[in-house]
Amino acid sequence: MQTRNKIMEDISQLMTNAMGVAQGAKDEAETAMKSMMDRWLADRNFVTRDEFDAVRAMAQKAREENEALKARLDAMESKEKKG
Repeated sequence: MQTRNKIMEDISQLMTNAMGVAQGAKDEAETAMKSMMDRWLADRNFVTRDEFDAVRAMAQKAREENEALKARLDAMESKEKKG
């Protein structure tokens, strides 16, 4: 009976160790894949979401300023025609 329990304990310990090794391999594979994807994306000159949002905000502000300037110009031109 003692031998049987020892064998079961050994099998249990092997399974626990195997799970630890498998988890370590999974983590290492995920890290390698993320690193590879980061390099691939960097090589393609993609922008981050923050950079995209910043440029979008700048473009929106420029459009609003252009519309305001156009309205002022139109008002000045119509004033000139009347005067």
